[in-house]
Amino acid sequence: MASGIKSLINSAKALYIGNSGSKAELPDLFPVVDKEIDGEDCDRDCSNCVVQYPKSFKIDETDALYGFVKGWSTHVLVATGKSDWVRDVADEKGSIMQAISHAKAPSNGRLMVSASNIPTPHRTTSYSEPTTVLVLPAFAVVENVTPATVPTLVSIINDSPTSTSPLEPISIPPSMTAHLPEPTPAMLKDITTRPSPHRALILLCSQKTRDARCGQSAPLLRKEFQRHLAPLGLYRDLDDERPGGVGIYFISHVGGHKYSANVMIYRRPDAFGLDEVELGKLTEEERQRVVPIKPQEGEDDLGAAQCIWLARVKPEDCEGIVKFTVLQGKVVKPQSQLRGGFDRGRGLMSW
Repeated sequence: MASGIKSLINSAKALYIGNSGSKAELPDLFPVVDKEIDGEDCDRDCSNCVVQYPKSFKIDETDALYGFVKGWSTHVLVATGKSDWVRDVADEKGSIMQAISHAKAPSNGRLMVSASNIPTPHRTTSYSEPTTVLVLPAFAVVENVTPATVPTLVSIINDSPTSTSPLEPISIPPSMTAHLPEPTPAMLKDITTRPSPHRALILLCSQKTRDARCGQSAPLLRKEFQRHLAPLGLYRDLDDERPGGVGIYFISHVGGHKYSANVMIYRRPDAFGLDEVELGKLTEEERQRVVPIKPQEGEDDLGAAQCIWLARVKPEDCEGIVKFTVLQGKVVKPQSQLRGGFDRGRGLMSW
């Protein structure tokens, strides 16, 4: 009886999500780690692996995950300087999130809106000052955004690549002037854009007003991700904009908190020059010499090639996620952790 009900629920979910015509089966969307080719996902350094969830941290371990996230075209992260928000971020009064919810929708598909802990330019959590928005998969930083200039932000989104766009050089104007009433100071009309300096992003749902487990898991996972990225020279804190690293941001509810922790990883194409390296076939000495490459000056900006959305992530998973998912675009535990995502390079998605 229970399995029959679950099957009906899954069928209803699939009907709601729909099929883009490019929906990939679970084994096909992203490469899966093969220990003979790639090596182990854990170095067994147990003495340093001390971060754990509370004993009361319980999640759903039985539901099928893959293919049940609704497709999105563009994902925007709004800098708020906070890691928790009201239950629906569109109800944050005076915020960019609220303004987007009231604005005309983008013409190029579904927009996913996340509040984030990216610092605001004025270093406060007030919504009375202009802020920054990160547009994905374009990896474009849009600066000096206010609720009044959200229509201009939407026009930038309309001209940006989506999750289903082919990988082509991005051309977003470095500045735009919003059409606001004449008394408005020029400094509030001018919106600027620039490429994000990061090669990859790790997004962690931290919204405890939706589920306490998200508020518990996000700081613990960030600590573990930092532990594994820092020795590689790739960890970037919130104020570190050196090119070539990995940004880790807290974001608002993305759905599926009963599968906490949800982790979304956006990667540029062959982000660190390691996608084709078969680490498991190297000697220990050869592995020690493998280091992520730095971005080349003047290379075309193509935005993110992949977004890999994982769930049920625990602190002990972070080492393998850094080693294989962040650095190589592979999935360690697809059956139990992969919710979905897209690969623009191959024109595939999970919806």
